[in-house]
Amino acid sequence: MEHQELTTVETAKDLGLLPEEFERIKEILGRVPNFTELSIFSVMWSEHCSYKNSITWLKTLPKDGPRMLAKAGEENAGLVDLGGGVGCAFKIESHNHPSALEPYQGAATGVGGINRDIFTMGARPIAQLNSLRFGDLSLDRTKWLIKGVVKGISHYGNAFGIPTVGGELFFDECYNVNPLVNAFSAGIVREGETVSATSYGVGNPVYIVGSATGKDGIHGAAFASKDITEDSVNDLPAVQVGDPFQEKLLLEATLEVIKTGAVIGMQDMGAAGIICSNSEMSAKGEHGMVIWLDKVPMRQEHMKPYEILLSESQERMLIVVQKGREKDVEAVFDKWDLNCAIIGEVTDTKRLVYYMNGEMVADVPADDLVLGGGAPVYEREYREPAYFKENQKFKIEDVEEPADLIAVAEHLISHPNIASKRWVTDQYDSMIGTSTMTTNRPSDAAVVAVKDTDKAIVITVDCQSRYVYADPEKGTAIAVAEAARNITCAGGEPVAITNCLNFGNPYKPEVYWQFVGAIKGMGEACRKFETPVTGGNVSFYNQSTDDGPVFPTPTIGMLGVMDDLSNLMTSDFKQPGDLVYLIGESVNDIASSQYLASYHKISAAPAPYFDLDKEYDMHQVVKQLIRHKVIQSAHDVADGGLYVTLVESAMPNGLGFEIETDSDIRKDAFLFGEAQGRVVVSIAPEEQERFIELMSTSEVDFSLLGTVTNGFLNVDEQLFGHITDIKMVYDNVLHEILGA
Repeated sequence: MEHQELTTVETAKDLGLLPEEFERIKEILGRVPNFTELSIFSVMWSEHCSYKNSITWLKTLPKDGPRMLAKAGEENAGLVDLGGGVGCAFKIESHNHPSALEPYQGAATGVGGINRDIFTMGARPIAQLNSLRFGDLSLDRTKWLIKGVVKGISHYGNAFGIPTVGGELFFDECYNVNPLVNAFSAGIVREGETVSATSYGVGNPVYIVGSATGKDGIHGAAFASKDITEDSVNDLPAVQVGDPFQEKLLLEATLEVIKTGAVIGMQDMGAAGIICSNSEMSAKGEHGMVIWLDKVPMRQEHMKPYEILLSESQERMLIVVQKGREKDVEAVFDKWDLNCAIIGEVTDTKRLVYYMNGEMVADVPADDLVLGGGAPVYEREYREPAYFKENQKFKIEDVEEPADLIAVAEHLISHPNIASKRWVTDQYDSMIGTSTMTTNRPSDAAVVAVKDTDKAIVITVDCQSRYVYADPEKGTAIAVAEAARNITCAGGEPVAITNCLNFGNPYKPEVYWQFVGAIKGMGEACRKFETPVTGGNVSFYNQSTDDGPVFPTPTIGMLGVMDDLSNLMTSDFKQPGDLVYLIGESVNDIASSQYLASYHKISAAPAPYFDLDKEYDMHQVVKQLIRHKVIQSAHDVADGGLYVTLVESAMPNGLGFEIETDSDIRKDAFLFGEAQGRVVVSIAPEEQERFIELMSTSEVDFSLLGTVTNGFLNVDEQLFGHITDIKMVYDNVLHEILGA
């Protein structure tokens, strides 16, 4: 082996490994590792790649369902059967740490990476969503971050040619240092055209295709597995640089090369680059590889072996090809003018052996690098934080009801968490292609038609992290329920989820308690809604030395299916005179609402009212109403409460409403509380009898709120304003803060 300095426990610590992990590596190898080998273990055993601190709990989540074609962990992304020989691959991932330091490239490469996960499986991406969280919007740093992130997402997505069809945006000072950037992509694949991330067949050539390899992103996976500090900016090599035009070529070449039938296995290069792809493929296929690093196309001179192995340069894939079919594969990549170089071959050793200029530089067992093999698995200590019991002491009676409810309404409509996200969405191209059915029709989830079928996918990303902080188990169950509610209200059938679990440092017992609670709540809700977990991403260490951890944010990306496009349901009121009903029960509750947090500035409260069984029953009755064509609109009650829901339904067509509050409930709770399990529907007067009849077959609460009117908003005969004025404020909040 080429002479390389042997490593010590100090080297291991510098690379983010624990002393006991260093000892274990020595046992596995039967000797002291050299620096290249230790670097390999450091990235593959980092939290980002190995899930060593989370896998014990992740395994408790439901993974089986009638539509599942690939279970969690089996492939790069979840794969769900839509019927008729068509599947949908979908996944959500984080790019938080890179985006905190270099928002434009951090966000852009997050979009690139998630799309590669989809098309590496043979699926063509058709829609993207994102979930973004930033700190206090009055800070210059927050403005810089949001402008950079949104520009990165829009430039990459628009150039790559995949529409961004929705998402969420939330502000809280807990995200001042650590913004969260979670990117979701969904793609469509025909039966028989999928490809797996595996490797087998002794002597089969191993290709690297796509962009040349540079020094960007080295130790990126390890960098994503530690807290952000003031010195993090010095880790800038850990932020990758993206090229969406190159990725577009790679997409077309990849889908074309799969059709040759010459591909054994394929995996994109994301976190940890070459080493991650070839170790995971080899472990899955129970084979080994020999790799000649000097044959990797490079864009920088004098790269060291560990730099080539760990580089996270974008727009690259590893492909294992049937021996004898090389010309077929090379012809495709030549046509698209992409690098396509043989850098190794498959062996039967189950070991990964690396050479540089004829010298062996590393020899490691494939199995011991990966999850399920020899990678460490820890059960961390967890402890309920002191704040949790304090939250339970909250009583609504201790909060004085404001005399002026109109002032509260105006406060909420102009709050960045409630107001229009048009400043962001206007920068995204939601019209690329012709499949998006909800571009000009407001709906609670994005509906994207699947070409050459009569089906659509219905997709959403949801998580109200304030609820999760208040009560991780209940708050995460609510996140799943809200995602399902959005899909139901849009006319879809919830099918499966992917998740992006954003938490602080797992070695802190209070943070890990939040994580455990979140997994329990997610599991319970997913079992209830029969939406198995197809995979996702864990992002720990979202905390800074000074500001502590972010709110626990388990973002839920949910996929729904619409088998009949005539079931598409929009959220806008249609005409004056229509009746407005509330489905679900009204509760005297303002806990953890935007109203309580920003108007009263009270943060110590439990999660809002939530009953999983009642929520589920409510969804089933809404589906019936949509299928029987009884209702004109459906919009769920979420952030900002009932009043905001009504305003959002009134705005698209310039309509108003006249409603009466429930005398048994405080007016502020009725209008601005965020109790779960509620949907506002509108119906034509002639459908009232059919509506009541259908509702009466269930045990779900429902009540008549009032009617749709011509533009004025009246609550208990008090004028709350005109929709034109309210829309003007609602539409322009972010523009006024962030500029045109």
